[in-house]
Amino acid sequence: MGMTIAEKILAKKSGQAKVGPGDLVTVEVDTVVLIDNSFNPNRWREILKIHDPGRIVVVFDHRVPASTQDSATAHRTGRRFVEKFGIKRFHDVGYDQGISHQLVADCGYALPGTVLVCSDSHTCSAGVFNCIARGVGEPDVIYSAIKGETWFRVGETVRYELEGRLSPAVTTKDAFLQIAGTHGDHATQNIEFGGPGVASLSIAARKTLTTMGAELSAEFATFEADAVMLDWIRARNPQPMEAVVPDRDAKYAAVRKVDLTALEPLVAFPDTVIENSKPVAAAAGTRIDQAFIGSCANGTLDDLELAARVLAGRRVAAGTRLLITPGSQQVFREATRRGIVSTLVEAGAVVTPSTCGACGGGHLGILGPDETCITASTRNFKGRMGDPSARIYMASPATVAASAIRGTITDPREFLQ
Repeated sequence: MGMTIAEKILAKKSGQAKVGPGDLVTVEVDTVVLIDNSFNPNRWREILKIHDPGRIVVVFDHRVPASTQDSATAHRTGRRFVEKFGIKRFHDVGYDQGISHQLVADCGYALPGTVLVCSDSHTCSAGVFNCIARGVGEPDVIYSAIKGETWFRVGETVRYELEGRLSPAVTTKDAFLQIAGTHGDHATQNIEFGGPGVASLSIAARKTLTTMGAELSAEFATFEADAVMLDWIRARNPQPMEAVVPDRDAKYAAVRKVDLTALEPLVAFPDTVIENSKPVAAAAGTRIDQAFIGSCANGTLDDLELAARVLAGRRVAAGTRLLITPGSQQVFREATRRGIVSTLVEAGAVVTPSTCGACGGGHLGILGPDETCITASTRNFKGRMGDPSARIYMASPATVAASAIRGTITDPREFLQ
């Protein structure tokens, strides 16, 4: 029996001819991403050596610019670490600022067939580039930086065959919500995306699916490689690379089809995305206080452009706050050059610097008691974005933008045909 993409990478990186579900493997780590949270005073322990400075990326992203004394201290500690070990791939507050997972895409840090780790749970985002990437515990990140290796348990793989094309008001966030609502969590499993529908999806659209793999409790979420993906990486990273394809006789726990053409706008109701998605009509008319578009899942140029298409010539409803956070300053700059930012601001949106910000309830948009938010970010857990009494609905950027105009949850097909 052959191997899936994840199994083939784990086998190669552990020096084995073959691995399968249930195996424990120690693998070489190609890229270790340290974020500002890694340097928090209550977590950081001084490191005396690292395996290879060229494999380290340091990104300040969760609270940028610093929002507390502790976060400012973490930034200072991180800068000293970068200087001590001569880390070249460093993203400080400023020109190169951004959410770590967006920067991995912007800069081509993830190569096909490689292993990437970071302490943030949405590290699986990088799997869009035909690699395996995972959020691991802080001690495991430090161990990987010091030793250049880590360990994983090999899980079963579920494959999703994407077919058809998305309609103008539907995004891959809706595809994720359908998967989460229909198939529930994928704990201990890997997810593999492929099929003819992939060709019609941008890298940003694909990245939304791998990023949201964390919300399915997946171990890894990977895409098959194609020319679009390989060209993206080659434009950003000159290193040699080799795409990994699943064996024709690979064994999957399940193979499921997702018809992109048949999808409609969906909304996850508050507190969980698992088996909690409904058509937007089921939530339509619900009054909202805040609408948010951003995060590593939906802070791309595509997402901002889509929001601008909905908002162009319109205004955010009185009594509703629309916050938009680009995933990186590179995305922000390009959105500014294209006139997207001016469209958003003229509509009444507040566009923030690139950071995790409101997504994790850290700063730049924390929810108050009993408020209702619709978000195009990564999570809608109780208390995730602020007060535990706040209600958080999750939807696509199109649905969030449409809802901001009405001040109530709204079907984006009213604005996008």
